[in-house]
Amino acid sequence: MMQGENPVSGVTVEIARSISGRSADYEASGTTGAGGRARVEITGSGGYYRARAMQNGSSLGSWSSIPIKGGYETNVDLQVGDKARVTGSYERFLVAIGEGQAVHIRSLLTHTIAASLGDPSQNAVELAVQNYGMVHGRNVELGEPIDGMCGAVGGRAGAEQIVADSRVLGVIGTSCSGAAVAASQVISEAGLVMISPSNTSPRLTSDLAGNAGPDYHPGYFRVSVNDLHQARAVADFAYNELGLRRMVAVDDGDPYTTALVIAFGDAFAAVGGEVAVSAQIDKGQTDTTPVLAEFAETGPDGIFFPLFDEEGLPFAKQVREFDGLEGVTLITGAALLDSEFLATPQSEGVYAAGPEVDLGSNINAITSKSVDEALAAYDAAYGGFPGTPYWAHSYDATTLLLSAIESVAIARGGKLIVDRNALRRELHATSGFQALVGTLACDEFGDCGTGRINIYHHTDTSVTDPSQLPVVYRFEP
Repeated sequence: MMQGENPVSGVTVEIARSISGRSADYEASGTTGAGGRARVEITGSGGYYRARAMQNGSSLGSWSSIPIKGGYETNVDLQVGDKARVTGSYERFLVAIGEGQAVHIRSLLTHTIAASLGDPSQNAVELAVQNYGMVHGRNVELGEPIDGMCGAVGGRAGAEQIVADSRVLGVIGTSCSGAAVAASQVISEAGLVMISPSNTSPRLTSDLAGNAGPDYHPGYFRVSVNDLHQARAVADFAYNELGLRRMVAVDDGDPYTTALVIAFGDAFAAVGGEVAVSAQIDKGQTDTTPVLAEFAETGPDGIFFPLFDEEGLPFAKQVREFDGLEGVTLITGAALLDSEFLATPQSEGVYAAGPEVDLGSNINAITSKSVDEALAAYDAAYGGFPGTPYWAHSYDATTLLLSAIESVAIARGGKLIVDRNALRRELHATSGFQALVGTLACDEFGDCGTGRINIYHHTDTSVTDPSQLPVVYRFEP
């Protein structure tokens, strides 16, 4: 509801079926909020409806007839003293699942690049689907894994493949923030939801101060922790626990690494430290000696390198061998908190910041599985430990999605009707969700994680299971 360019709050919007020769039968109404918007849900059939706005018993505009098509969403503009007008195109938001048909979700994780992250996550998604069981008597169909490839090209291609299937209700993905930047826009515009187990870039959600990130799109959620928390954890630990004062940092141009390095620089400066140099290498770059030479000139006492395996393994090795960087403290991020990096000689002595892996006796309330029970089932199905802490986030993301679908689905005429917009609202309303990783609650920008970060110290390369690493610092917002 608008008066000129100004939104009008506290107005009752009434929608009535327009039937010639009969008095209006009000079928739905809503009240405008601070932004002048109201959402009115109509359960009747499609056709022509009449709309008006009322305040304190007085009409703010004349009745006007608007077409509403069943299964679609209509955007209507109401101006004070004028008629209602349809301003937006119809947007499909209902999915009908027939008798004997499955509930379809998909996974969009990484498998050809950073497979040590994506493959265990996929396994955990499959395990969660099995543990969850049916949704209103219907099987859950996960489909074949779709490879997001940890980048924008793979993310977009995978998302486009998913939205081409009108049966799909939601997506578990992506593994990497770089893939999500492209995928989340495609998923959002199609009206779907996507829940990530391991994206952490603040670009995808918000700055945690009420401002949307540049790559936020409605319908995007994550159970992983916003990297603004990780940046604070690393800065606090480096300055207050290790006594580091002059650090350098490196990223690879990826939305995950660049945003984290920037956030770390701000957080380290806030506690009194200095990031003397913040450098960037290319994806796939294995010779980092020019960057190391620049670092050595500044005389740092610490290096923050939140890289992926492909760049992080050679970088850590070359640091150890570079003159002028002897004894420098190395701190990395969650992308290297995997068994592949932990098995290398250059990983010894490195500190790694990442999600909690010591999940104790936590239980996923939806499946009633404890952490130990889920790990035992994982071992039985796939052999060994997951190799990444994000297996638990993947399990929880899947049960969160399926639980939300079950909550909003309505049985009607032998069909199961799922409103995609209602599904988004259900996920946004998540609070007190008991999961393997802890208690989840989703904010308006899709951040649902606990906010807790651990810092681990890797001192023995025979220990390659992240869950067995000693915790030297715990952060909680």
